[in-house]
Amino acid sequence: MSDKIVISGYYGFSNAGDEAMLSSLIASLKRTSPQVEITVISGNPARTRRNHGVYAVHRFNPYAVIRAIKHCTMVISGGGSLLQNVTSSRSLYYYLAIMEIALYFHKPLMLYGQGIGPINGEAARRAVASTVSRATSITVRDEESKHTLTELGVNAEDIEVTADAVLSVPVPDTRAGERILASYGVQKGEKIIALAFRDWEGDKDWKRSLAEGADRLADKYGCRVVFIPMQYAADVYTAESIAKIMHSSPVVLTDEYRTEEFMSLIACANLVIANRLHALVFAAVTGVPVTAVSYDPKIDGFMAHIGAKVCCTMESLTTEILTQAAGCMLEQGGFSEDVCRRIQELRTLSDKNNSLVSRILRTCRV
Repeated sequence: MSDKIVISGYYGFSNAGDEAMLSSLIASLKRTSPQVEITVISGNPARTRRNHGVYAVHRFNPYAVIRAIKHCTMVISGGGSLLQNVTSSRSLYYYLAIMEIALYFHKPLMLYGQGIGPINGEAARRAVASTVSRATSITVRDEESKHTLTELGVNAEDIEVTADAVLSVPVPDTRAGERILASYGVQKGEKIIALAFRDWEGDKDWKRSLAEGADRLADKYGCRVVFIPMQYAADVYTAESIAKIMHSSPVVLTDEYRTEEFMSLIACANLVIANRLHALVFAAVTGVPVTAVSYDPKIDGFMAHIGAKVCCTMESLTTEILTQAAGCMLEQGGFSEDVCRRIQELRTLSDKNNSLVSRILRTCRV
């Protein structure tokens, strides 16, 4: 009898990082168990079925979700930042509810490479501790996430620090990225600064600071600025609002891309400047230097994980800070040997998530 796995996460919403995690997870599951039947709980089941070739049920169809979990072998929750209530309290309780359904039906439950927190409010903290403590396996993507869970009362010995699941995605070549860029008038061989930014509701001057900084870098280093939308279509609107106040003829990519296309686009760049976590992760995988601007602890956490630092926060972003930090990275031409070594270690560590899934499945077959 084939294994049946249900995957819960922020899937089906055209977020490049989450879709890359799902792609990586599905590929690893199929390597482990070629006959595996995978069902993804998705915000857009048709898109998930089309892009990933798996079964999918709508996240707000309780009957379909319960039926899928009731008849599965195990449930995987993750990856990504699911257990936090800064974005939304409703989403936190939603993901906990999925876990509780798995526990109700006595299904093995794995938290897969998750980033945990921030979790505000005593009721929310108690709820997370109660549910997570009963999981079969808990892996988190950084030490900060482990610390958050142990503060809530989850046994530290039950938590394993691995790495972001996207770090195990194979390194692509640049052909797909070159084709996409050529369709926007960017020629092979041009030096490229890739920008990947989500909107931010703080100081409205950040867009002008970023625009002026990118223009200065383009002028000084002879680069083409290309905006890559990691969240379609929200990031396109953000990019267009920045591009219109720039003078260096930036390119805004306005299409929706698959994981391998995003990776290939990033691989074409000479530098990535981003506040989007998975633009930074894609760059790390492909060996492209980064200038990270933090709006959330997960950005600081990832940069610390690879042995690097953020350039600044969104609050402290200025044209001068950005151009100095990004200019240094362009002149350096790549990550330091220590950072490269750490990234490779994390890629290996990311595969451990998949080894733990295999172990749980073997136990289920006994």
